[in-house]
Amino acid sequence: MSRKLLADKTKRDDGKRRALVLHVGRRSDDRDDGRSHASRLEEAIALTAAIGLEVVEGRIATIAKATPATLVGSGKVQEIKELVAATEPEVVIVNAAVSPVQQRNLEKAWGTKVLDRTALILEIFGERARTREGRLQVELAHLNYQRSRLVRSWTHLERQRGGFGFLGGPGESQIETDRRLIGERIIKIKRELEEVKRTRGLHRKSRQKVPFPVVALVGYTNAGKSTLFNRLTHSEVLAKDLLFATLDPTMRGLTLPGGRKIILSDTVGFIADLPVQLVAAFRATLEEVLEAEIILHVRDAAHDETEAQRKDVLKVLKELGVEADDERPIIEVFNKIDLMEPEVRDAMLLRNRARSGEQIAVSALTGAGTDDLFTIIDDALGGREQAIRLSLSPEDGAGLAWAHSHGRVIERRDSETGMILVVAGEPDVVEKFHARFPGQVKFHQIRQRRRA
Repeated sequence: MSRKLLADKTKRDDGKRRALVLHVGRRSDDRDDGRSHASRLEEAIALTAAIGLEVVEGRIATIAKATPATLVGSGKVQEIKELVAATEPEVVIVNAAVSPVQQRNLEKAWGTKVLDRTALILEIFGERARTREGRLQVELAHLNYQRSRLVRSWTHLERQRGGFGFLGGPGESQIETDRRLIGERIIKIKRELEEVKRTRGLHRKSRQKVPFPVVALVGYTNAGKSTLFNRLTHSEVLAKDLLFATLDPTMRGLTLPGGRKIILSDTVGFIADLPVQLVAAFRATLEEVLEAEIILHVRDAAHDETEAQRKDVLKVLKELGVEADDERPIIEVFNKIDLMEPEVRDAMLLRNRARSGEQIAVSALTGAGTDDLFTIIDDALGGREQAIRLSLSPEDGAGLAWAHSHGRVIERRDSETGMILVVAGEPDVVEKFHARFPGQVKFHQIRQRRRA
């Protein structure tokens, strides 16, 4: 079953399909959460452009309450009808939740395809998914959405097929058949996703045997997570000025300047009013966030609505059961400071070194502030570590290799009588050292590193 929601039949000479974007919002909601209707329209236009559609017009419709039949009032329906006739778009994007009945009525009134916000985001996810898990997640979300739309299907779905058995019977209508087939496919996809999750769980267990903590990047879509990921890991993950440029989780090993090894995870971007079925469908994609020791919340510091975006991200994290605490800090990374005035940028970088809290300013594009970010990550991880002093005999090569593979050796001193190692690790790692080297381990006090 195709996941595409857009028809390919009509294109302009340049290959781009045209779209008209209509943002629908309640009058009382304007700036109610820090966002204006104008900025919501701007975001909807950016979402539309992210799938290669050319936006020919953008309009705002403010309503006191939704009209059951068409969502917006008759006057706005007529206005858009005239606009559609003048601009001839292949699709009208309605930036709101549109019921199946409303979608059918609007398509009939305007004579063109209508997609709501959920369908638009699904379309973007369908184009961005690259891994098997990503494709399965997209198909699952799409099928759940499609199943709710069968009520608006065409008349052939009302026909009935003959029943089974000698006595016949009412048979099964086409709409029931389609609903059953979709249900069967959903069950199959969920089964396949459980297998993917099981495999990833095995990978996670294998990583846990090696003391490499996971640090996860989260943030509003287009906040610059992938650019920062590439800057920190010297990778080449897709990083474009597009909403949802990253969909599938990406992980890379990284060695901090102090020698500590970590695993950095890039995740899908969050967005306001993310459809509930998408949050549920992509929960497995965000599992690395649930397992992360530290979460880096990347924010677009230059965006006018950065505070509203912050609230949206924290809301989704809370729905996933992730909140900041002593065990797992959330460090706010103010990105894109290169877009700010020089004096503001310099002041933020100066505060990086003076501040001991969990906020840091960086430019993923230029690299400014990334050294300070490394320091904060190292300090946050070190806060839970314990240090031990391990005494080994000169010929104990196996013990030396074991120490390097199970802990973080930060100092080594050799003498004629043996080797002295200073090893750092989490409490459970220290317990393993005590069990492996009984009588050879003592606690060691590390001098706290001071910031420059």
